[in-house]
Amino acid sequence: MSLSFKLKHYLTSSFRELFLYHHSSLEFRAKLFATIIAANEEAKECEYDRVQEAGMKIYSDEDRAMTLRLTTEEFVNKVHYDNGIAIDELVEDIVKNLKAVPRYAQKIDLSVLEPLIQCHEDEDTQTYQTRMLEFFERLKDEYAKKST
Repeated sequence: MSLSFKLKHYLTSSFRELFLYHHSSLEFRAKLFATIIAANEEAKECEYDRVQEAGMKIYSDEDRAMTLRLTTEEFVNKVHYDNGIAIDELVEDIVKNLKAVPRYAQKIDLSVLEPLIQCHEDEDTQTYQTRMLEFFERLKDEYAKKST
């Protein structure tokens, strides 16, 4: 990993933390979307358009919805281009975030994640994505109890 890439990534993350209200919450959601999208080796605009639509439902703010989309794309690119993260690490990070902040379980909204599955026809990928959604649902149930 080159020094310029590290610097660019550091600055991007730093600005997000400084200028974006509740950036960790947005990143948590982006990781959920990225995990589902990254299961498809050939992610297309369809998935990212649906992330942006979900962002508008969640935030009712175009800038924030676009930030969710771009952050999701960043995570998916890291997985697809072997930039130090894989789907397993995304899942581990989601679980770690839930352990640290159990109220994030409320942010797992399957109704906005499910439409990502219809963006392609590969049955194996759809099955894998469906299993991830089931896992997220179990996490949501488990950690929702801990946040109350």
